[in-house]
Amino acid sequence: MIDSWSAENGLLAMWLGLVLLFILAWCANFLVKHILLRGVFHLLNLEKQQCEQRGLDFRFVARLANVVPALVISTLIHKVPKLPDLLIQITVNVTNAFVVLTIAIGLTNLLTLVNSLYSRRPDARHKPIKGYIQLLNIVIYAIAVILMIAALFDRSPLILLSGLGAMAAVLMLIFQDTLLSLVASVQISSNDVIRVGDWVEMPQLNADGDVIDIALHTVKVQNWDKTITTIPTRRFMTDPFKNWRGMQESGGRRIKRSLMLDQQSISFLSKEQINALSRFKLLQQYLVEKQAEIDNWNAQLAEQGKEPVNTRRITNIGTFRAYVLHYLKNHAGIHQQMTILVRQLSPAADGLPLEIYCFTNTTVWVAYEGIQSDIFDHLYAILPEFGLRVYQHPSGLDLRELKLIASPQQPD
Repeated sequence: MIDSWSAENGLLAMWLGLVLLFILAWCANFLVKHILLRGVFHLLNLEKQQCEQRGLDFRFVARLANVVPALVISTLIHKVPKLPDLLIQITVNVTNAFVVLTIAIGLTNLLTLVNSLYSRRPDARHKPIKGYIQLLNIVIYAIAVILMIAALFDRSPLILLSGLGAMAAVLMLIFQDTLLSLVASVQISSNDVIRVGDWVEMPQLNADGDVIDIALHTVKVQNWDKTITTIPTRRFMTDPFKNWRGMQESGGRRIKRSLMLDQQSISFLSKEQINALSRFKLLQQYLVEKQAEIDNWNAQLAEQGKEPVNTRRITNIGTFRAYVLHYLKNHAGIHQQMTILVRQLSPAADGLPLEIYCFTNTTVWVAYEGIQSDIFDHLYAILPEFGLRVYQHPSGLDLRELKLIASPQQPD
C-alpha cells in the first residue's frame, strides 16, 4: 500500500521521506548528546562547570557524537523514494567525508585533553609534550584530508597515496619548518635544554625572561617588561643563549660589582689611623696579625729597616679590602658555601676597581637586589673611615666651585 501510494505521489513521497530522515537524524543526535552523554557524565560524577573549573575539555565527546546523525543519513538515504541516484551518491560521499572530519576533530580535542592532564604532573615542566601533540594533530589532519578527498570522489585512498611520491619534494618544502622544529623539539626534550619556567636570555632576539610555553614551532618567552617574545624552536639549537636555571637551582645568585676608588686617596696608615680602625670589630684580628707579619718582615732588614721607604707598612686600601671580606663573611644575606672574593682589577682612567664577588643566599630578584644594595650602601658610607674616596667625573657644580676658587670676587 505504501509502495503504491509512493508511486502515485512520487514528489510528495520524496519530500516526506527527506523530512522523516532528518527527523530521525535529529532524534539520534538528541538521544546521544542529551541522554546518553549526560548519563555517562553523571555516572562519572562530572559536571560541565566542574570540568571547566578543573581546566578539562571534553568537547571531543560531543564532536564524536556528531557521527551518529551522519551515519543515520548515510544509511537510510537509500530508503527515500524517488530520490535520484546521483543525489544519493553525493549525500553518501559528503556524509562519509563529514564523518572523517568529525573523527579527526574529536581526536585532536582528545589529544588536547591528554596534554592538559599531562601538564598537571609535577615533572611536566621538565618534559613537555605539547610539541608532539601538535605533530600528531598535523598527521591526523593530513590523513583526514586524504580520506575526505577519497570519500568525496568515491575513490580508494591508495590511489591518492600512490601520487604522493611525486609530491614528496613539494611536501618537504612545504613542511620543512615543521620537520626542523620536530628535530629541535626532540633534541630540546632529550637534552633537557629548556623547560617551562626557565629564565633564558637571547640578546640577538631581545628575549630576556621566563619560558611560558614550548610548542612544536615556537617557544614563548615572557620578558621582564611583561612583553612576550616568540622564538622559533629550532633557534634554541642553532643560536647561543643563556639559561639561568643553574643559578636558580644552586640557591645562590652572584654579585659581581666594583667600587671605583680614587687612586690619589690610597696611602699608608699612620699609627693614629691604625688605632682608630682598631675600633672595628671586623678588623681587630686582621690588624694584629698583619702588624705582626710586617714587624717580622721589617726585623729582617736590619740597618736597611731604619729607612721607612724600605719597610712594609699597612695601607688603607689593603685594610679596606680585608674589612669588606670579613663584612661579607659575616653578612646574613651572603651564601657562605660559595665563592667570596674581594680583589683589585687593573686600574683605569675611571679609578681603581675594587671588585666584590660573592653570592646571595636567595635567587629571588627583589630580595637579591635588596641585599646587593644594602651591601654597597654600607661600603660607600664607610669608605671615609679608611681615608679613601670613590672616583667620579667632575660635574658642573665641581667646575663652578673650581672657577670660584681660582678667581675670587674682588671687593668693591
